[in-house]
Amino acid sequence: MRFHLPTRIFFGSGMISRIKEIVEEDFKDASLFLVTDKGIREAGIADKALSHFPGIPVFDEVEQNPKHTTINRAGEIVRKIKPDLVIGLGGGSSLDAAKAIALLATNPGKIEDYEGKGKYKSPPLPVLAIPTTCGTASEVTWVSVITHTERMFKMSIKGPHMFPAVALVDPDLLITLPPPLVASTGLDALTHAVEAYTVKPATFLTDIFARESLKLIFESLERAYGNIKGDKEAREKIMLGSTLAGPAFCNSDVGAVHCVAEAVGSLFDTPHGVANSIFLPFVMEFNLPVAKDRYAEIAKIAGVEEKDNETAARELIRMIKFLSSSLNIPSFKELGIKENQFPEIAQKSFENNSNPSNPREAGVEDYLEILKKAA
Repeated sequence: MRFHLPTRIFFGSGMISRIKEIVEEDFKDASLFLVTDKGIREAGIADKALSHFPGIPVFDEVEQNPKHTTINRAGEIVRKIKPDLVIGLGGGSSLDAAKAIALLATNPGKIEDYEGKGKYKSPPLPVLAIPTTCGTASEVTWVSVITHTERMFKMSIKGPHMFPAVALVDPDLLITLPPPLVASTGLDALTHAVEAYTVKPATFLTDIFARESLKLIFESLERAYGNIKGDKEAREKIMLGSTLAGPAFCNSDVGAVHCVAEAVGSLFDTPHGVANSIFLPFVMEFNLPVAKDRYAEIAKIAGVEEKDNETAARELIRMIKFLSSSLNIPSFKELGIKENQFPEIAQKSFENNSNPSNPREAGVEDYLEILKKAA
């Protein structure tokens, strides 16, 4: 059994006000480089960090599902600036981009050269990760997911040095998060916890993190969606639930939900959280014959009182479908993807590195069937 979490975590409401103190504690006199996106800057969230570090260079061109060309362009910039610490501020896209850019700062070539596990020769620059959504947990994981636009494929760049050195997790950064993003990123976190708990590589230690994450998310997601600004307890619980899911799935794995979601995201630029939200219950239905006992355990965490495991597992799936609907997650049909595109999605899903971890063996035809049921 292996479990690795080298990231130092600072968690709490208002924690962003301590950013200068946190940086100086471990990186005194370090030169900094901020990676974010234009939405974060326009919302004024970046100012909460920039006000403490006047003159810090900023790369704010990260897009949804960050592209390999964007990362390579930023890599050239960071090699010229030669900072000591990269700060990633934003959702999963910005944090993944920050980790990838930190890798290119210390290694030659392009980001596609490092697809896979541990392909780098020099450790990346240290990263301080500051999440502004409640979903990806990229602040505490060892992977950076970057879309190769020519191959239309989401690359996973991972390795033990890819964990951020520090995660600054402030639930108050969610206050201005629009309800649709609370919904999709919160269900993304739920997907992480469900898959971490049910995939083949799950361990006793990853189960601990997954179970606590599930408890917090089930308790808080609908409340956070309804009043993210006014409900401090829900805001804190959903943010902590998201963060705790990170050590669970990065030391366990994800499964077929992510395989389909990453395929759809790479082909159609669908937001990752939305794709995970759409496919979670349909993959659970596919996995039910082999995962019903685990799903029944999750059902109890969610408050289901059915004694029979099969019934409890089916009730959990029904609950998740209802939750997705109540949070106004779009349907698969609303994405406008045509059925003649399903075979390509299914093939990419099957080729995903996490496919072997799914609790039930899934081939191309199985993914096709999942897509048809979701449609």
